Amino acid sequence: MVAPPTIPRRGLFIGGGWREPSLGRRLPVINPATEATIGDIPAATAEDVEIAVAAARDAFSRDGGRHWSRASGAVRAKFLRAIAAKIKDRKSDLALLETLDAGKPVDEANGDMDDVAACFEYYADLAEALDGKQSSPISLPMENFKSYVLREPIGVVGLITPWNYPLLMATWKVAPVLAAGCTAVLKPSELASLTCLELGAICVEIGLPPGVLNIITGLGPEAGAPLSSHPHVDKIAFTGSTETGKRIMTSAAQMVKPVSLELGGKSPLIVFDDAGDIDKAVEWTMFGIFANAGQVCSATSRLLLHEKIAKKFLDRLVAWVKNIKISDPLEEGCRLGPVVSEGQYEKIKKFISTARTEGATILYGGARPQHLRRGFFIEPTIITDVSRSMQIWREEVFGPVICVKVFRTESEALELANDTHYGLGGAVISNDQERCERISKALKSGIVWINCSQPCFVQAPWGGNKRSGFGRELGEWGLDNYMNVKQVTKYCSDEPWGWYQPPSKL
Repeated sequence: MVAPPTIPRRGLFIGGGWREPSLGRRLPVINPATEATIGDIPAATAEDVEIAVAAARDAFSRDGGRHWSRASGAVRAKFLRAIAAKIKDRKSDLALLETLDAGKPVDEANGDMDDVAACFEYYADLAEALDGKQSSPISLPMENFKSYVLREPIGVVGLITPWNYPLLMATWKVAPVLAAGCTAVLKPSELASLTCLELGAICVEIGLPPGVLNIITGLGPEAGAPLSSHPHVDKIAFTGSTETGKRIMTSAAQMVKPVSLELGGKSPLIVFDDAGDIDKAVEWTMFGIFANAGQVCSATSRLLLHEKIAKKFLDRLVAWVKNIKISDPLEEGCRLGPVVSEGQYEKIKKFISTARTEGATILYGGARPQHLRRGFFIEPTIITDVSRSMQIWREEVFGPVICVKVFRTESEALELANDTHYGLGGAVISNDQERCERISKALKSGIVWINCSQPCFVQAPWGGNKRSGFGRELGEWGLDNYMNVKQVTKYCSDEPWGWYQPPSKL
């Protein structure tokens, strides 16, 4: 067991410094593995949001933007690389802090910190590359005109991020925002804010210009809602539930404010009878739903098995699942920790109970592990005999719960896979590469994995269709999220345009 770090007591990070929330209120931080209070975070209100937005607006326009928004991409890249270096230096402490806050196994948290640093480095490279792309000429059919394109930061951006990957999901937004030259107010989930507040401390250490990044913590209705509706916020980027995404869209629509939304999912994983190595397919199935305790928006939570291999596959799946180490997430080798909060724990248990009531079979799991008396732990759960009308088939659980259906034909598998309001991810396992290509084109989702589930690379676009949202994060698409494209066209001829007749000369 690794000794936990001291929980830093932070204020709101606004204008490059720390300040207590306007009402002086703070929220408890609960360790999901022990249910103990281990610290607190400030609870911001609309008044604090007002101050943070003003700081971001000032940083964006200060001295005509010379120090940030209109500075070269190379200047911004230096700050991004400095942040990445600090993340690497503090990797172990940040990972432990995130484990205590969110309950994820410390091995996962360490991997997340590697991804955080890599994301800042990647967008540092893209920030530098922006300088060479400015004033890109456009080919026109008329020689007496010349035209080019400017890419400009969109302005002040409100970033609202979830608790399942606290610092990583924030970084997916913060890194491209800073690379683009925008300034931001980040509002992480109140359920896991500690590492995001530490990002504020890193910004102080590297000398990020005051107000470029502001971090406020607190409840959604008290801090998130005022941010999304603020008239001086030029865009909102949100990752979270579909219901909250709807409210953000409604709020932003009043000012015709752009939004990008990465919302829920109910992603399918289709395993055909020619999958080959069953154990290999089983492990990818497990990674697709049990990593991070299933608290993954793209989790492949609907398993579709060809009837010829269904029984053998489920037998092996149960055998593998029994071997998962479920423990305090700070223990070496832990592969399933607690879910993030008591509210999430009760919600997942209710999903399982409803599935049983509706006639499904709990093939494995569905309860608290017997060796863990405290903490928000739920066994990895496999549910069979599922009908398409059941809640467990249709709604996102956001926990370590997978439901299973059997199919006979490829067309039936596709019909089942696309039978959802969501469209974030989907996966197919088969040794027939032509079939995999057909499935990839036919799945109605923003992401498709072939012979795997859930790998994520900063270079590749991430986002969904349908009720899973719109807009793309990561890759060059993530940078485009926060930039406006401006056309500049110049008339280059010495001759008059000649559309109107000149007045007669006396």
